[in-house]
Amino acid sequence: MMELGVPNAQILLAAQETLYMVFVSLAIGTLLAMALAVVLILTRPLGILPHSWTYQIVNVTVNVIRSVPFIILMVFILPLTKMIVGTRIGTTAALVPLVVFITPYLTRLFENSLLEVDHGIVEAAQAMGASYYEIVRYFLLPEAKGSLILSVTTGTIGLLGATAMAGAIGAGGVGDLALTYGYERMNFPLMLFTVVVLIVFVQIIQSVGNYFAVRARGH
Repeated sequence: MMELGVPNAQILLAAQETLYMVFVSLAIGTLLAMALAVVLILTRPLGILPHSWTYQIVNVTVNVIRSVPFIILMVFILPLTKMIVGTRIGTTAALVPLVVFITPYLTRLFENSLLEVDHGIVEAAQAMGASYYEIVRYFLLPEAKGSLILSVTTGTIGLLGATAMAGAIGAGGVGDLALTYGYERMNFPLMLFTVVVLIVFVQIIQSVGNYFAVRARGH
């Protein structure tokens, strides 16, 4: 590794920082996105609990945040990042824009997954007297589980790319390594190495996601 111009420990730390940013922001974003997706599914005009105002507010908010490129979003919410974590730079600080970025992204993916569930299943649950919570918990989510896992997989890969961009604000990780030690020093071997590392990460994430999605669908 030393021929890359960076100590092994620095490369290992960058990989650890990237994984930390991806999976912490993914965990938080998944919980928030699932809640928002369920709200959208329930309150949509043809949903089982239609409520126009709630649907429109959530729908527009998700659309607005999704329309902002991540690099601009990071800079725009720097005051919010400072207020929440006490600093604008660093790996932990990057979690705030990453969560804001991934939540609406996953919300749409989850919404599409839940919309794929056969409406007849929901009608059957209602006929049995199931509550709104029971319909979501015991009918919608289990039926959409395979698709939801693939949605999380897609979101994870999207987050991986976002963490690379987060290196622009000193967030650490593989992106910061490529920018600071690769691009700024014109170290092509290191930049190539970081690309390979990201490709390996993506392949592993996609393979794991596909495996669990197939198992969830019982194939």
